[in-house]
This record gives sequence, C-alpha cells and structure tokens, in this order.
Amino acid sequence: MNQVPRVPLAGRTMLVTGATGGIGRATALGLAAKGAHLAITGRDRERTEEAAREIRAAGSGQVDAFVADLSCQSEVRRLADEVLQLLPRIDVLVNNVGGYWNTRHVTADGLEHTFALNHLAPFLLTDLLLDRLKQSATARVVTVSSKAHAAGHIDFDDLQGERAYSGARAYSQSKLANVLFTYELARRLQGSSVTADALHPGVVRTGFGAEDPGRTQRLFVPLLRPFLKSPTQGAATSIHVASAPDLEQVTGRYFADSKVKRSSKRSYDGAVAARLWQASAELVGLTANRRPAPRPADRDGGHRP
Repeated sequence: MNQVPRVPLAGRTMLVTGATGGIGRATALGLAAKGAHLAITGRDRERTEEAAREIRAAGSGQVDAFVADLSCQSEVRRLADEVLQLLPRIDVLVNNVGGYWNTRHVTADGLEHTFALNHLAPFLLTDLLLDRLKQSATARVVTVSSKAHAAGHIDFDDLQGERAYSGARAYSQSKLANVLFTYELARRLQGSSVTADALHPGVVRTGFGAEDPGRTQRLFVPLLRPFLKSPTQGAATSIHVASAPDLEQVTGRYFADSKVKRSSKRSYDGAVAARLWQASAELVGLTANRRPAPRPADRDGGHRP
C-alpha cells in the first residue's frame, strides 16, 4: 500500500524577502519543498519571476512573486499593500533582504543605504504586516542577522554615517539593529500568537557585497570561497527557525547552526532597543501609529522559552 507523502507545511503561507538569489532563494526553495505556499520579493522583475518558476518546480504549493526595492520606504509600503490584498494569511515572515556597501550611498528617502535596507525595511514591513500575522493563528517573524552584529554599535549621533562612514561599521550596526529589533518586537508581542527570532546563517558563498565590495571582499573572499557554506547550507537555519514545530512558542531568541545561541552583550540592552525602536519609528513615519507597550523589568532576553 502506497503511503501519501507527508507535506509538513501544507496550508502555511510564508513570505521571504530578497529571495532572488543566495540565502533567500535557498530558503524559499527549502520551504517550498516542505509544501508551503511561498511569497517572495525581489527588486528586479525578471530575476524575481525566474526565481518564482524555480521555486514552483521545487514544491507542491503556490508561489507568488512581488517586485519592490525595499531600500525605498514607498516601495515597502506598496509591497505591504499588495501582499495584504493577495495573501489572506501570513504564517511566517522571513526578513532576509540585506546588503553591504563599502562606500556610502543614499536612498531615495535620503537615508544611508545599509541602515535603510538592512534594518528600516524589515522594521517597517513587519509593522505593516503585523495585524495579518496576528490573524494567522501561530505566526513567526524570522529576521536574518549576522555574527557581525557582535562588532556593532548603535551610534545614535550618527545613524546615517554622515560624519564618518565605514562599510564594515555600517553593516555591523545594521545587523546589531536586527537583533535589538527582534528582542524588542518579541517583548511587545508577548501574549500574542506571533513569535520573533533572529539568526546568523553562517558565512556563505553568495554575491553578497558584489555591487560595492570592500578590500576584504576583493582580496580574501575568493581565497576563502572553497571553505564557505553553500547557499543551501546557509539557509538551513532560516528554514529551521521558520518551520520547526518545536519552535512554535520560542521567541526573543538568536540562532546559529539551527541552535539557540547567546548574542552579543550589547544586543540585550533594553534601553538601547527601546531608543532604536523610537528612532526607527520616526524615520519611517510610524510614531503616530504605534504607541510603546509598558516595559517589564526583565530585559535580558527574558521572553517565552
């Protein structure tokens, strides 16, 4: 007697940003193979549609493709509107999109590109989709950070790198912001059915930073490439955090190699997290829309286990 193959994520809708290549594409492929209904984003229409075709071939569920440049806040808002119109539920939001620029670039909103894309885009998109996530029974917000967050420092006097810019410093700051955002979001969502976790995917062989590479990327990455993770290996932690049944109630945690790890000491600073939240809300125009929740005493990652 033939057994019907188990499709663990059948009926689940998952949105993965930045899914046209690298870790994001591998994440979408892995989730599709588990039967999820995938929605993906990319900034180039042709590449996004090509990725959607590959993901459809890999899975048994539906795949929807959205085109948006998430470094631009009007594009984030348009994307959110289109997603809400098309998707009646969102079970998982994977904030994967990100980048590295060695020299300072400014977005259409007049913001430093790294901070705008790596932190403000997931901050705004999550807020705009949060009500739909809450309506979808148990839901998850998964944000791809990096071990580089440990070298990060939130410089509130120069968030946009106007006084002094370093590609590495801007990137580390944005990745620390990802973890601080995740912990603060988890705190604000306590008592709801939505969890929030962050992760380090590992050092992966992708085209990361290729648009504007720094000295390290130009000189050393080609030498290290044979020893780096493949995109599929790098996506393993994202897929695990997005789909593992035993993580349904796990929130406010940081993962690496699919296991809970301690993040940097700075990432547990609740005062910095609250200040960053407020500054981010002002930069994306959400201050009037979201009032901060009361702050509990436990600030050292004290969320649901």
